[in-house]
Amino acid sequence: MKPIAWLRLVFATMLVTSALFPPQALAQVPGRFYWKSLSGGNALPLIYNSVSGNTNPFDPSHTVSPGASVDASVAMAGYAHTFTLADRSAMAAVIFPMGRISGTVTTAGRTFNQSTSGFGDPMLEFNLNVLGPPAQKNIPDALRYEPGVSVDLLADLALPIGEYDSSQPLNIGQNRWYGRLGMPTIFQLGPWVPGRRTTLEFLPAVWLFGENDNYVGQTLKTDPMFQLDAHLTRDFTEHAWGAIDASWYSGGKSSINGVPGSKLNNAGLGFTFGYTVSDNLNLTFGYKSTINDTGPGDMRMDSFMVTLVFGWHPLIEGSKRLKK
Repeated sequence: MKPIAWLRLVFATMLVTSALFPPQALAQVPGRFYWKSLSGGNALPLIYNSVSGNTNPFDPSHTVSPGASVDASVAMAGYAHTFTLADRSAMAAVIFPMGRISGTVTTAGRTFNQSTSGFGDPMLEFNLNVLGPPAQKNIPDALRYEPGVSVDLLADLALPIGEYDSSQPLNIGQNRWYGRLGMPTIFQLGPWVPGRRTTLEFLPAVWLFGENDNYVGQTLKTDPMFQLDAHLTRDFTEHAWGAIDASWYSGGKSSINGVPGSKLNNAGLGFTFGYTVSDNLNLTFGYKSTINDTGPGDMRMDSFMVTLVFGWHPLIEGSKRLKK
């Protein structure tokens, strides 16, 4: 395969596969999100997520209301850009959630049957690779790249400007600051050749939450929540890949006016299938469900996600024009 054709294939399967996914949806991103690509790349995602359970999918703290029944349709759009910082791969992204949520929730002795729609809290993300190959700044770098063992530092921050109604417990905006600190880690298993790539990936992270001083007229506080995501990913062909996904949530105990609730200790399983439609376009399907969710205080959630991502790089687009 000619070098430029190889580069286009590698770029397509790495950028548009891993461009941008929503931390809000089950507070998880799928496998291959933190794969590295050529610096200077861009991506625009369009994401649809259908969620049901006993907690608000727009809130990554997953405050459980025993007996609650919640359904949500979540749409998200955003932008991601890859660049080089101190010779290391870096990425900055922003995502804008929107959608509809409805359900029945009992909190502080009151039962609410409600629905709402609108825009949620925008989220900013910054990711920097600290262990692994240097940044891919040109075509030779991209052709030689193999992740080996790759470790990143990750920071997310949500801006509390989404739509919020203090008279109801289910909201798309959360009326408080929150964010995440994590360490995405990738282990390359076997050769790094499109159609044969296999990875084992982990994302340990801690979510931190500010105080909501007007949660149905009360004060909501949430302890830090630890989350561990794991993915085993494998290429099926040069353009198709799949992953088995697992996650564990611990902590995040919430209190309302000083009355404590239960902390999370839940696990989830799922799968992801991705297909590279073209050099610029990728389609991804994913399903995830909690598994140890029979107790009244356990988080229960089922999620189906469809993602369409358009990615581009000036160098790759220039090579197409030269070919024509």
